Amino acid sequence: MMHNLRQYTVPLHRYVALMDLQERNERLFYKLLIDNVEELLPVVYTPTVGEACQKYGSIFRRPQGLYISLKEKGKILEVLKNWPQRGIQVIVVTDGERILGLGDLGCQGMGIPVGKLSLYTALGGIRPSACLPITIDVGTNNEKLLNDEFYIGLKQKRATGEEYAEFLHEFMCAVKQNYGEKVLVQFEDFANHHAFELLSKYCSSHLVFNDDIQGTASVVLAGLIAAQKVLGKSLADHTFLFLGAGEAGTGIAELIALKISKETGTSIDETRKKIWLVDSKGLIVSSRKESLQHFKQPWAHDHEPVKELLGAVNAIKPTVLIGTSGVGKTFTKEVVEAMATFNETPLILALSNPTSQAECTAEQAYTWTKGRAIFASGSPFAPVEYEGKTFFPGQANNCYIFPGLGLGLIMSGAIRVRDDMLLAASEALASQVTDENFADGLIYPPFTNIRKISANIAACVGAKTYELGLASNLPRPKDLVKMAESCMYSPVYRNFR
Repeated sequence: MMHNLRQYTVPLHRYVALMDLQERNERLFYKLLIDNVEELLPVVYTPTVGEACQKYGSIFRRPQGLYISLKEKGKILEVLKNWPQRGIQVIVVTDGERILGLGDLGCQGMGIPVGKLSLYTALGGIRPSACLPITIDVGTNNEKLLNDEFYIGLKQKRATGEEYAEFLHEFMCAVKQNYGEKVLVQFEDFANHHAFELLSKYCSSHLVFNDDIQGTASVVLAGLIAAQKVLGKSLADHTFLFLGAGEAGTGIAELIALKISKETGTSIDETRKKIWLVDSKGLIVSSRKESLQHFKQPWAHDHEPVKELLGAVNAIKPTVLIGTSGVGKTFTKEVVEAMATFNETPLILALSNPTSQAECTAEQAYTWTKGRAIFASGSPFAPVEYEGKTFFPGQANNCYIFPGLGLGLIMSGAIRVRDDMLLAASEALASQVTDENFADGLIYPPFTNIRKISANIAACVGAKTYELGLASNLPRPKDLVKMAESCMYSPVYRNFR
């Protein structure tokens, strides 16, 4: 089967072939994905899934998840009951307004929940029948899609305000009524203004998790914790500068501040002062506070206004530069060289997806710093040779975190997600990086061991859930790692005699 897949030279063709296989023979699909995870992960998920979403109407064969449109308002519970599987444990839901770094793709964003749940199964061992991908269709503001004859969603402008809020509230209530208190709802690729509101509104009443805000934060923090073993510093010794102040940027910044606060005993307001953010209007400073969105306000520090990233780098002199802007080629040669002038080992994370939107490439980061940078990206880059040495770029991929986190929450019967669980996941992932990985310049472990990594993350998340009194599966198992491994779905055929 892998031989056949390798005959496709165009990644999108390989994606279509894999999706056909998933429909035709689910067990074989997962067997291939588990055994060839490093090769197939970029096909099933970023960067290929981005192109698949853009062309979803053209490659559409049959529905792979549940579409709930505005026309079903008042009937969402009935629609959920139409899904054939009853024992749902994980729902990944999107409204398609901010797909990766590609913008509003409306209903065509279904590729994201489908891809994420494939990884919940392959990497985290959640049963395929327990996974439900959902796209909420409230329209699209993408004119190209509205005029596209192959667009599969509602051809109307997006619902907003009270109409949108009421529709989402009905959905969340219906999910809880139909599947119970312990179903994990993962919000995926919602626009900033909705993402923060939904997470804030439902975190105290539902088991909810936003991968763009919390998953990204947890995986990046894990890389930073691991990097300290190479640098011989603590997180509190660093100054952080972000390009991008949306869901990912502010989510990462908040988790870093929380981690430093717990390590040093300093207040979180104090630890935030080591973290600076640049948005489309420049450095976020106190003089801009009144005009800032609420989630940016905690990061407005006292400083003169600075319009450009290069100016901010020279003024702040960060030791860590993190890109979450969704805009490619923004870490220019001048920016990266500036980082290298006042850091012996600059830490550069170009996290935007897909590959075309990465702030810089691995080759640029290593070349412009003369091989001194520690580099990681959101999408994969090939190894880079520089002056006779081979560098292996790390991938700060959320796939390290959310499958293990989800398994840990399900295994313990968690009823809520808390930041301490995300910190536990980060620390568990960082602990999996070996000296051999560090020698190759990696701050993340290889994906070949991902199911073992996920089991360890699940055990740590489960332990924290029990510690916080948020677990409902009692009594607590003695060996949580063994428990996690025993819960994992394995795509094998049963023997019948």
